[in-house]
Parts: sequence; structure tokens; C-alpha cells
Amino acid sequence: MATTGKATFSHVRMAPTKVRVVANLVRGKRVETAMELLQFCTRRAAGPVLKLLKSALANADQRGGVDVDRLYVRTLTVNEGPRLKRSRPRSRGMAHPIVKASSHLQIELGER
Repeated sequence: MATTGKATFSHVRMAPTKVRVVANLVRGKRVETAMELLQFCTRRAAGPVLKLLKSALANADQRGGVDVDRLYVRTLTVNEGPRLKRSRPRSRGMAHPIVKASSHLQIELGER
């Protein structure tokens, strides 16, 4: 069970905790099943994860010598990316911070 397809997607403007919910749905599943789950998932994070999965599938297909029907999502990690720090004006001349999170996604496909 070797790693056959890899892909990364950096600086996704979504909080890692929200992306991890979608990542947990597809981790360990077959590629066809994972793509179906992501296409019909209503969460906003499903779009970038589906795009990443398609990229890894294309990388595995480009590499050659791989049966695409036997691929599964071996690992799917969601790490924290850089945070955009902004401030919002409040009463009496104060400012409150706004932290806009981002994520780094990595996927590896394996063959069974």
C-alpha cells in the first residue's frame, strides 16, 4: 500500500476547525465515494477539499502505473495557516481585534 498521489492546497481562507469536519468525512474512503460525499456536502469547506482530491487524482493518473479504481484517501491533514489580523473600531476610541484564519491542506492517495 504505497502512496501514489499527493497534492497540497495552501492559504485556504477558512478556519481549520471548519475544514477538519469535512476532512473527517472522507479520510480513509475510496476516491469515488469521497468525491460523491463532497459533491453533495452542504458545507463551504467541501469545495476546496474536492478540488484538492481531484488534483491528487490527476497527479496519480499522470504518474502512471496506477489503477485509479483502487485508490483511496490515505491521509488528509488540515494544518493552520497564517492569520490575517484586523481591528474593528468600537466606542470610546477603542479597537477590538478580528482574526481571519486560513488553512493548509495536504492529501495522499494510496492504492489497495
